[in-house]
Amino acid sequence: MQQSTSPARPVPLHVGIIMDGNGRWATRQGHSRGEGHRAGAAMVRRIVEVAPDAGIGVLTLFAFSADNWRRPKAEVGWLMRLFREYLRVERARCVVNGVRLEVIGRRDRIGRALRTAVEETERDTAAGTRLHLRIALDYSARDAILRAAQCLQPGTIPSRDSFGRLLAIVDHGIPVPEVDLLIRTGGERRLSDFLLWEAAYAELHFSPLSWPEFGPAALQDAVRDFASRERRFGGLPDAAAG
Repeated sequence: MQQSTSPARPVPLHVGIIMDGNGRWATRQGHSRGEGHRAGAAMVRRIVEVAPDAGIGVLTLFAFSADNWRRPKAEVGWLMRLFREYLRVERARCVVNGVRLEVIGRRDRIGRALRTAVEETERDTAAGTRLHLRIALDYSARDAILRAAQCLQPGTIPSRDSFGRLLAIVDHGIPVPEVDLLIRTGGERRLSDFLLWEAAYAELHFSPLSWPEFGPAALQDAVRDFASRERRFGGLPDAAAG
């Protein structure tokens, strides 16, 4: 049973996922990298559908990092079109299923059509309460922290809570609980500049499965693994504290 020495946190969980391995999966299958990304988008739908029943209330997905602009121009353009298509196709589904979809990260470097699709999707799904889905697009945690710090008035000494709220605002989001579980697929074991502030005490789960292979069963396994861990937040285990 998952334990904590911090004040009780209400469920459901905040889970962040670094969706890695689309291109490598496609290469192994003899497909183009673009087909790998399309398969990854299909897996997003499946994971979003099962997340609430897995005890997840906030799901943050790392879709495109600020450093991904270094990829070949053709691949970046294809990804941006895929993002726009995903928002267009999934908007009505999110409304029906009570999913609030929000995009975090910079918006000044994405095209006008995609930016409009983001704004329309956020507006149309704002009433969703079953799952808060956040997609990190053109996102860098370090850059977000720097932008938030630059917004502070001279002489201001923020609390952790107030700075966290400011960080959410500069990322075009609303404040959410800190990350409980951070998952990375694809066999790599690094954070890659994702949710560095919000995941300060997150439990980490690294899966060898590429993202197109990471289905509902793998998500359930990760949540069960999380539930078996003892979270101490810098304190002592309950038995030692006594």
